[in-house]
Amino acid sequence: MKSEEARGVAETIRAAVATAVVGRNDALDTILTGLVADGHILIEDLPGLGKTLMAKSFAAALGLAFQRIQFTADLLPHDITGSEILDPQKGEFRFRPGPIFTNVLLADEINRAPPKVQSSLLEAMQEFQVTSERSTYPLPRPFLVLATENPLELEGTYPLPEAQVDRFVLRLRVGYPSPEEERSILERRRARKQENAAVAGVTTLAQFQDLQRAVEDIELEPTVEGYIVDLVRATRADARVEVGASPRGSLALQKLSRARALLGGRDFVLPDDVKALAIPALAHRVLVKPEPWIRGVRGEEIVRTAVERTAVPKVA
Repeated sequence: MKSEEARGVAETIRAAVATAVVGRNDALDTILTGLVADGHILIEDLPGLGKTLMAKSFAAALGLAFQRIQFTADLLPHDITGSEILDPQKGEFRFRPGPIFTNVLLADEINRAPPKVQSSLLEAMQEFQVTSERSTYPLPRPFLVLATENPLELEGTYPLPEAQVDRFVLRLRVGYPSPEEERSILERRRARKQENAAVAGVTTLAQFQDLQRAVEDIELEPTVEGYIVDLVRATRADARVEVGASPRGSLALQKLSRARALLGGRDFVLPDDVKALAIPALAHRVLVKPEPWIRGVRGEEIVRTAVERTAVPKVA
């Protein structure tokens, strides 16, 4: 798929999602970029800001198989992955797949479940397979996790394991809508006379996979690649940081930048692509030391500082 064609497909997807989601254009663009980059996405914000609606709308617009899991304190790992059950007719055990066997998995309020349940997604998110007893079962491709997370300050939440957080290609926050957007939300709800907004599928599985494969054809100049490395290393050199972004962060930022270029109708990456996605791709991979953290320093500020201090290369 050529970059201009990809740009047209992206516009069609955005238009379909916009029938249900009002405004939030930056967040929607970031989510679409992450999906095209074949990455898992973590949406963190307060309840009621449309996180679940965004995830469901993208799944519907992309025409992909979709499952939703509501994470709760009493959820068990096999409720997600599936389990071995006895077939009374054959007298043998067979595997009953769980809801994880889908293209788009909405892990709703993922930090409402304890860490043991959260970690049941680790193998699936990294290796695209599920191991049960002595057998391993491949997941359908694409396999994309769209997880929503409540702020840790809310009661009844558990922090995600660091290894799992690192498997999300990006994390973003939705934020409150503007007054105009909030009025539009009310007007649309009144006009459609029902609770849920329908989103039409505008792509097929094959078209979406073509879009994902096209990312690999986007050119990345050595100077821009070096810029990515310098940014990531700058997060490790900050004195306020316990652990900086890992090489997995470098790979994520590289792929996201290429996906952004593709969706923008270009066949090459610009430094602006890297800068636009640095915070969503890297901030959740940075562990701040206790004292700065108490003072309110978060990963976003560390990455923002790295972007400000790292020299931007010139691209011919």
